[in-house]
Amino acid sequence: MADAHFAFGSVQVEINFEAIDALFAQAHDQGRDSLFEYEVYDLLKASGAETPPRCVLLPRSGRFTDEQLSVLPGDKVVLKIVSPAIVHKTEAGGVRVVDNRPDAIRSAVRRMLYEVPENYAAALERDPGSAPGPYRGLAGEPLVTAVSRDLRGVLMVQFMEPDSTAFGNELLVGIRKTREFGMVVTAGLGGTDTELYAQRFRKGQALTIASTALTDGLRFFELFRKTISYRKLAGLTRGQRRIVSDEQLIECFTSFINMANHYSPDNPDAPFHIEELEINPFAYADYLMVPLDGLCRFSNRTTVRAPRPVERIAKLLKPSSIGIVGVSASRMNFGRIILKNVLEAGFPAEDVRLVKPGETEIDGVACVPDLKSLDRRLDLLVVAVGAPQVPALVDELVALDCAESVMLIPGGLGETEESRSRAAGVIARINEAHERGAGPVFLGGNCMGVVSRPGRYDTWFIPEEKLPPLAPGDHHRAAFISQSGAFMLTRLSQCPFLNPAYMVSMGNQTDLTLGDMVSHFAEADDVDVIAVYAEGFNDLDGLNFCRAVRRAVRAGKDVIFYKAGRTPEGKCATSGHTASLAGDYAVCESCVRQAGAIVAHSFTQFENLFMLAERLNGKTIGGNRLAAMSGAGFEAVGMADSIQTDDYSMVLAPLSDKTREALQGLVEDNRLSGLVTVTNPLDVTPGADDHVHAEAIRLLATDPGVDAVVAGLVPMSPVMRTLADPDTPMTMDDERSIAALLADLLPTLDTPVIGVVDGGRQYDPLVDRLQEAGLCAFRTSDQAVAALAQYVDGRLNAARIRSR
Repeated sequence: MADAHFAFGSVQVEINFEAIDALFAQAHDQGRDSLFEYEVYDLLKASGAETPPRCVLLPRSGRFTDEQLSVLPGDKVVLKIVSPAIVHKTEAGGVRVVDNRPDAIRSAVRRMLYEVPENYAAALERDPGSAPGPYRGLAGEPLVTAVSRDLRGVLMVQFMEPDSTAFGNELLVGIRKTREFGMVVTAGLGGTDTELYAQRFRKGQALTIASTALTDGLRFFELFRKTISYRKLAGLTRGQRRIVSDEQLIECFTSFINMANHYSPDNPDAPFHIEELEINPFAYADYLMVPLDGLCRFSNRTTVRAPRPVERIAKLLKPSSIGIVGVSASRMNFGRIILKNVLEAGFPAEDVRLVKPGETEIDGVACVPDLKSLDRRLDLLVVAVGAPQVPALVDELVALDCAESVMLIPGGLGETEESRSRAAGVIARINEAHERGAGPVFLGGNCMGVVSRPGRYDTWFIPEEKLPPLAPGDHHRAAFISQSGAFMLTRLSQCPFLNPAYMVSMGNQTDLTLGDMVSHFAEADDVDVIAVYAEGFNDLDGLNFCRAVRRAVRAGKDVIFYKAGRTPEGKCATSGHTASLAGDYAVCESCVRQAGAIVAHSFTQFENLFMLAERLNGKTIGGNRLAAMSGAGFEAVGMADSIQTDDYSMVLAPLSDKTREALQGLVEDNRLSGLVTVTNPLDVTPGADDHVHAEAIRLLATDPGVDAVVAGLVPMSPVMRTLADPDTPMTMDDERSIAALLADLLPTLDTPVIGVVDGGRQYDPLVDRLQEAGLCAFRTSDQAVAALAQYVDGRLNAARIRSR
């Protein structure tokens, strides 16, 4: 395809891919994996983006006439050193602005050809770790000579005076290939301090990052409009005038995004992959976007991992038959615990087979001596043997084709240096089978297992007496996917009110990935909520994960996401435990949020958002207008103080006249008119009993201008029935208690309602009762409002995605 034509609204972009292919091919033939700056400008010309400044390459060995040095217009020219190794030219003295006179240009070029190698060599000697491969181990004159030998010359560039040199008037635009998420696009405050801006400004204010596979120029521009960079360029700050049009920005973003998607590892027809293409900065001269510096690195296209037969995940989660390898007949080892838990979860013993030589039955379950002796093809085989036995077992499983899915419990597959070759061999064997369209799917290794309540089995190797009790009643239509089994176990232990249908420990993603599992649940008709704890993604699986998240969101599902490894220390910790590579957190968060997930930044946030999603997924959220109520003045004020953060916000809803009149009547009927003023937030005082609380909640939740309600249920109020003791008049067992009243009320309301029980441990039974009634109950008002605001923001973002 020589030329591609793209249009968004009135903005059109035409890209000459043949010309760009030729640039990459020429550089590749010369042994380079990067373009020189003048070639980057040629690439921009072919991309349909802004026309770069005129430039002339002055080769190192050339002798130039006055006429050759006088071809550029203007009073000044910019001279830039050209070298395949020197990326940051300014620091080495490789960028100079000189008068546009032949003698001044000659003098500066000669000086640069000597001074730049010396400056660059001195910098490398101060920081040897930054030296490019050819210069490693060199120092002194040999290093200067090597740097000088690689100089190709000096680029003479047309000088274009920018409209403004004030802060915020330079733009960075770039695309790069990431291991986990494929191609991403970045735009924001440009110049030499870009990284500082990204660190110091509030999130999303300095830079915008997105997956190019999930966006286009127009949608990316809508994200960019929220940045300080856009406000400066568009003349929206004091003393600033607009210096670029919206159409120019959209055209530029569109061009970069479509180049990224064409030269992407996600495109099997890509002749090359762009590793990085960055213009930093674009400056502006009379409504022209002028690239002042550019770099581009590329690579040969690579093969992608064979697709997994993910349709077999259904057999893993709802098997009709289960086999287990590694059950001891004499002691309670991991395999024996798994068998015990499988049977106690309700899976029929007659549909279980144990691979155990020398035994005919264990705990009433039939044994066979080896895999060849199985009397049926298993839907699921659980492997609970030592890691050294796994490679041979995988070979046998692939050869016999005796199972649809396999669960690899053993640790020691890639977590340590000595086990990495073993893990690599297992992965290679599995991939080879998938290349032929054969072999089962494998979950794990280092996998704690699965609890599938619809599948009636539990393979966790934790003794029953140490497992958290599941909440009473039916499970929620939710799936909890965790790369760490311990994280999942402790969250459920800490939060017994979480009650998912599926709990899946992914482990090291030897075969099945986080993206595969979310893809399954995105299509599942028995799941509305997907909660994910991730430590790292396999190559390009971050992109597959985001696509699955978007499918889930478009199907009306909530996705809650927590990513470990946000800091360098956190990355090291995750890598040490599960042998996964923690990627760039900012890219991960941006891409996953862009896909429609609600991103938690702490364990507590994750628990709160998961709880809200389990109970509120089916409720209607049309906006971010909050009604708040409490019997304690401090709590009502605290709710109002907690509605806004850098990441999300709510507003206090203006109550309708009808609601105000009804609330005033409620207050007067209960002799509270001298104590209560009808407003939002509503302070009903400690004199309001259970009925007043419940009726006020009903009135607020049915106001058409209210999108969500937070109700403080002050447990120590002398007139509230909040105690666990059945012999006290204030017992919550009374049918007039707030717990009983809300159990009847909540199912009738379409508006989300959450509650606050701010009291000590004696009110834990009340919280449990309210949770059983379907209320999301928090212990402090600020935590309640913050969690609800974040959930509402996520739901509104999901609604925008579904409306496209």
